[in-house]
Amino acid sequence: MIRFLILSGYFELMMYLQVSGRLDQYINVHYRYLIFLTMFLSLIFALVQLKIWTEGETHKEKTHSGHGHDHGLTKPYQRGIAYLLLVLPLIVGTLFPTISLDTTIVEAKGFSFPVSKESVGDPEMNTQYLKPDTSIYYNKSDYNEQMTKLMKKYAADQKLEVTDENYLEMMELIYNYPNSFVGKKISFNGFVYETTSKNQKYDFLFRFGIIHCVADSGVFGLMTKLPANMTVKNNQWLHVEGTITLDFFEPFQRQIPSVAVDSTQIVSAPKNQYVYRAF
Repeated sequence: MIRFLILSGYFELMMYLQVSGRLDQYINVHYRYLIFLTMFLSLIFALVQLKIWTEGETHKEKTHSGHGHDHGLTKPYQRGIAYLLLVLPLIVGTLFPTISLDTTIVEAKGFSFPVSKESVGDPEMNTQYLKPDTSIYYNKSDYNEQMTKLMKKYAADQKLEVTDENYLEMMELIYNYPNSFVGKKISFNGFVYETTSKNQKYDFLFRFGIIHCVADSGVFGLMTKLPANMTVKNNQWLHVEGTITLDFFEPFQRQIPSVAVDSTQIVSAPKNQYVYRAF
């Protein structure tokens, strides 16, 4: 009976995350099909466990001819620990709130270029800042091939329309091939992050993005040179249009892509503030 309750709990949790919209804060929305697969399998396994329990099968039948999940779990405390570990994701998913990220995260962690080496629990994952970097998922030749294909999509465009759908791939291309984009017009939305270094003020326009899942999420965007008479504040959402340039960013001691802004418009924060990498 406990197994049925746990499996049905997973089914209900996946459905709740899907219906409530909280799922978008955990994984790339392009992998939504995996959630539906999880829901389906959880429901099937829950019904199987319910059937076994109601029919009063023997221990051997319950564990599929002795090859089930109870190997070595002969003592009550062992089974208790196993069930606790299985229930823990249900507790976290239902009781722990999710929050929309904002500039306080950037202020707390800062950002670095190209990838922060700060661990996020998985030694194979790095929290990313400023520039999306998908090269960690490819070997060098395959990554270069992917970037070459993406460049062909935008090479002839003199004005880059950055949308939720292409945001991360556009930012990765701009940082990888800045000289190819200098002089081109660009328009995009994001929230303002203002920082000061050695009495010099720098403004960035950012979006929080997820490449595969929350483990490789980060804050991505471009430095912006706003009109001198314009005053902005952190977390304010803007739509900007301007020209891509290369400018020296003193904290990094290097030139980075930036936008010489021609026009700005204050916009409302989108319902889903995350952007996702399409593969």
